[in-house]
Amino acid sequence: MTVHASPNTHHASPPLVAIIGRPNVGKSTLFNKILGMKTAIVDDVPGVTRDRNYADATYRGRAFRLVDTGGLEPSASDGMLALIRRQSELAIAEADILIVLMDGRSGLTPPDYEVVKLLRGIAKPVFFAVNKIDTPKADPLVADFYRLGTDKLYPLSAEHGIGVAELLDALYPLLPAADEASATAQLPRIAVVGRPNVGKSTLVNALLGEERVVVSDVPGTTRDPIDSLVTHGDRRYLFTDTAGIRRRGKIDRGVEGYSVMRSLRAIGRSDLAVLLLDGVEGVTEQDTKIAGAILKQGRACILFVNKWDLRAGETEARQQYERALRRRFPFLTWAPVLYGSALTPESLRPFFPAINDVHAMFTKRIPTGALNSWLQELLVAHPLPVRKGKPSKITKSAFITQVATKPPVFALFVGHPGDVTPAYLRYLENQLRDTYGFAGTPLRLLVRKK
Repeated sequence: MTVHASPNTHHASPPLVAIIGRPNVGKSTLFNKILGMKTAIVDDVPGVTRDRNYADATYRGRAFRLVDTGGLEPSASDGMLALIRRQSELAIAEADILIVLMDGRSGLTPPDYEVVKLLRGIAKPVFFAVNKIDTPKADPLVADFYRLGTDKLYPLSAEHGIGVAELLDALYPLLPAADEASATAQLPRIAVVGRPNVGKSTLVNALLGEERVVVSDVPGTTRDPIDSLVTHGDRRYLFTDTAGIRRRGKIDRGVEGYSVMRSLRAIGRSDLAVLLLDGVEGVTEQDTKIAGAILKQGRACILFVNKWDLRAGETEARQQYERALRRRFPFLTWAPVLYGSALTPESLRPFFPAINDVHAMFTKRIPTGALNSWLQELLVAHPLPVRKGKPSKITKSAFITQVATKPPVFALFVGHPGDVTPAYLRYLENQLRDTYGFAGTPLRLLVRKK
């Protein structure tokens, strides 16, 4: 079995394959096994997967989009299980192919029957899989599931990979043949990050215009980083909703620890991080630490002050907040700051123009000739630092070139690298920004011997 996950690309309308079933039957384990990588959090606590978790994959050269869902608890009427049920129903509605997963060791249960009832009248291919059939002795357990009235069952062990290839072989004829002539577009990736309960999922849902992510006032609702494709105008973006990042001492071991770790990884695999701040609570020490993680990983950044509608009547609110930002984020003075509310779509109008501008700066490249003309003019007014007693050579004493983008990286070649002070590098960075922009992106300057 050869399956490749492609989290950075989006295929042209690949079919959606959704894994559904009651809680704790092994849906996330099967999701991971099919992808060949640990994309979903797997835990023995029912309800661990709450949102629809998407990933691109191919099997034998044919592309599809795999969806992991929260467990369908048909009797749930309120609380978190009801939200999980809602997400599963949305996945059933949008899926092209459905895999109903059941637990062979538990046997056929009333909730399994209820899940099957929800599928009645749906004219979509449905594959019934029985999990945890990992030894020949477990084979007789499958017989019980024929009471569902289906002609074909797929016994498998998601944990050990037994029977997974047979299930995918059955799906294979329903997957469109790959069009080798069509190239997949590289989409800007935006990670939405912040402390718990600042409105990350609400913002993603507002941008999508649908209930894509579970939204609840319970901190820690989002656990897996959830990728969502957003189309705005004629451009497409891949947004990643992440789990709230709490202070290290307050992070529980287990599921929450995995969630926070994956949130930090989501920042690293994105181009741009939107750091959500609470407009009412103000900027906290934890916000500063999350901002530091964005900077450490060299990602572009936009600060979005959420819930600003609650402070609309305060005349000095914005000035006070900006002072707090300068105090807490002296290292992010280049990051644009937006004020709005995820609950009021009209306040999000500046959002996509800001993302477009910042992403353009993150990927910007300056020609070497233009850079060196700029540098020589700069050296006339502010020569390079020199060792004591040595004359300063103003012209042709240095050479600069851009060596990378995402983020922009510049190499400065000088005769004596040790003479270039951190203060002079900060001066060069400020001058680069004044001349070429680079709003929203970190810059890196390397000093090398000429």
